[in-house]
Amino acid sequence: MTIRNHTTLKTFAWPTALAGTMALATLLMPAALPAAQSKSPTPQVTVAKVASPQIRIENFQFTPAAVTVPVGTTVTWTNDDGTLHTVTSTTKAFSSAGLDEGGVFSYTFTSPGTYSYFCKLHPHMTGTIVVQ
Repeated sequence: MTIRNHTTLKTFAWPTALAGTMALATLLMPAALPAAQSKSPTPQVTVAKVASPQIRIENFQFTPAAVTVPVGTTVTWTNDDGTLHTVTSTTKAFSSAGLDEGGVFSYTFTSPGTYSYFCKLHPHMTGTIVVQ
């Protein structure tokens, strides 16, 4: 689109003028914002420290199936199924008795390593504790 200036009869090109105006606005905009808005907020990260990780036995599985903990941590399993289950280390490092619904078993991991475990009554149920 072209508009003629009636006093000088020069042609005025809108796209060129618009581009110049946009460039100027882009340069001036950060200066017009308050200082608090022009800075990016620093994200705050909160890490939860769990004294005793909880593993639920539900729907014939351990939830979560894998947990990483520091040496000296006590892990607790709770049976939320209506069926009897066990928590048994594949290396026999620990083994619970049969846990009825609501039954609880805890074990303190004193050495680093990877500890795989399963339910003796339902061997397809497996889990892993990584101790660092």
